[in-house]
Amino acid sequence: MAEPTSQTPNSQSPFKGRTGFRRLWNAFFYTLDGLRAAYRHEDAFRQEVWLAVVMIPLAFLLPATGVGRALMVTSVLLVIIVELVNSAIEAAIDRISLEKHSLSKRAKDIGSAAVMIALINVVVTWALVLIG
Repeated sequence: MAEPTSQTPNSQSPFKGRTGFRRLWNAFFYTLDGLRAAYRHEDAFRQEVWLAVVMIPLAFLLPATGVGRALMVTSVLLVIIVELVNSAIEAAIDRISLEKHSLSKRAKDIGSAAVMIALINVVVTWALVLIG
């Protein structure tokens, strides 16, 4: 009979033990760590953050309804979210292996496509809100 491993299929991460307010407090700081890491290591994320710094206030200065402004801001924030997920996918793939592999390329290309679609969504949303 095989020896049981420390990681059985039903076991959870040892980091999952916190609950309640302590978990929320820890999650808040993990989030800050993730944002700092993305800003420090990902050029595209930095560019998109600075784009958001310009575009989000601009959404409140341009003539639009409340719903229009909400759509404009949300479309910009969606780019940030998708870029974070794309960067996480790329980091995980690079952690597994830096050698070229067709599945690694596919995953990275799909993540990149998601970011591009989110950027196109910004352009379309802003145009529809501002031009009608």
